[in-house]
Amino acid sequence: MHNAYFHFAAPANEPVYSYAPGSPEREALKKQLAAFKAQEFDIPMYIGDKEVRTGKTIDLRPPHEIKHKLGHFHEGDASHVKDAIAAALAARAKWADTPWEQRAAVFLKAAELLANKYRYEINAATMLGQSKNAFQAEIDSACELIDFLRFNVHYLAEIYNQQPVSSPGVHNRLEYRPLEGFVVAITPFNFTAIAGNLPTSAAMCGNVVVWKPAYTQVLAAHVIMKVLLEAGLPAGVINLVYADGPVLGDICFSHPDFAGIHFTGSTGVFQQMWKTIGTNIGKYKTYPRIVGETGGKDFVLAHKSANVDVVAIALARGAFEYQGQKCSAASRAYLPSNIADAVKAKLVAELKTMKMGTTEDFTNFINAVIDERSFDKIAKYIDNAKNDPNVKIIAGGNCNKTEGYFVEPTVIEVKDPKYVTMCEEIFGPVLTIYVYEADKFDEIMDIVDTTSPYALTGSIIAQDRYAIDLATKRLVNSAGNFYINDKPTGAVVGQQPFGGARASGTNDKAGSALNLYRWLSARTIKETLVPPTDYRYPFLKEDK
Repeated sequence: MHNAYFHFAAPANEPVYSYAPGSPEREALKKQLAAFKAQEFDIPMYIGDKEVRTGKTIDLRPPHEIKHKLGHFHEGDASHVKDAIAAALAARAKWADTPWEQRAAVFLKAAELLANKYRYEINAATMLGQSKNAFQAEIDSACELIDFLRFNVHYLAEIYNQQPVSSPGVHNRLEYRPLEGFVVAITPFNFTAIAGNLPTSAAMCGNVVVWKPAYTQVLAAHVIMKVLLEAGLPAGVINLVYADGPVLGDICFSHPDFAGIHFTGSTGVFQQMWKTIGTNIGKYKTYPRIVGETGGKDFVLAHKSANVDVVAIALARGAFEYQGQKCSAASRAYLPSNIADAVKAKLVAELKTMKMGTTEDFTNFINAVIDERSFDKIAKYIDNAKNDPNVKIIAGGNCNKTEGYFVEPTVIEVKDPKYVTMCEEIFGPVLTIYVYEADKFDEIMDIVDTTSPYALTGSIIAQDRYAIDLATKRLVNSAGNFYINDKPTGAVVGQQPFGGARASGTNDKAGSALNLYRWLSARTIKETLVPPTDYRYPFLKEDK
């Protein structure tokens, strides 16, 4: 199963390329973007050792340039999901029995390929397919995915090395088996790194996987699969299928060999999956592992001692990088009355300098939201705010989907801290601000804690150390990732393990050993070196 004493040194985080004007990486990435736009992709599913093309194709178009066709992918149906499960189960025994150092080598090689040969391909695929600017793509699809692969190898080696003590005459050991069955990975559009991590973290532990990415992330998923296969991943270990979510769920969640779900997506979908799994619990060979991260309504709480510039920039970056389409994006802010006007003025001034447009123009900070459905949902929140006399839009508010799905960075100020945009996840470039009386810090913390069902990320910005300490304690259950004097985004693998509780998920902390434990099933093995040959214990002997 594994070599319990095979050690992998702790890695360093992958360096982030700057893509500054005149840099070689800027020119290389521009060249790759042009090459991708000049071709038309024909993307298959990967099931077992086959590339599967169904002829039922769905177009891929950049969200910021919807008239341009990047290519298409082949959509599958129920039969392909069944084939993927069969291929996974056929590969399971050999993969589970592969020595750990051999499994690890596949993912370490994949990390090296991403860091070098495929760096610009994975970034270009993310920029064009998901409308991320060069820096957002670099920190996601290159650096974070590379870090996931390297750090997970390190953490898993540490887990394997955790062995029980043995008393005299006994040898005890723990064997960390993969789960008995197959794992389903359902991944979102917004982070290529998540799309790569959810199937590979389970596979690294010896599991076999059926992977369904978001349709709006297929181009980058295709590059990931190409990298994994070149790195030597055996056929059938990870099977990449493009199928309708309910169809995939109906088949996978009713299969007796279903062993776990690794999910990032909406709360509603996750809760429905959990319900279905519960209903089918008697069908399974083993209790499935349910691991999910489902979004947030993330807060920035400023104290009256906060620095105005620090607050404004935390909001500008935290709310509007990648168009607010991060699970961790700042979407509600609580400003004390003594600095609120200054913060708003600084924030509005900064937003006026942000350029919006295509990802190929590296001077654009803001790009498009992911698709028309998302655009329409965000626009409706903004329109409702415009028509509410108790709500004021202090920046942005314009939306246009003629050329691409562009939504201006929008800042809403409300008088009611429970107004809808303070409570509901919007998943777009919309920040809502509530100004509270500067001396009512205690009261506002209660509002922060109870406004949203989510508990993913949040931040406190203050100079006053007592205020920081108080907020850290009072908001202990409000965020799984809590930031002090920073924006609530940008968790780094190996530094800030990521995940939240409440409606935000199971808090299994991607990028740490905690997540990997969920994909392992330990077996305790005791070997008695010199077994007894008489049942009688010393206390049974008669007194002399």
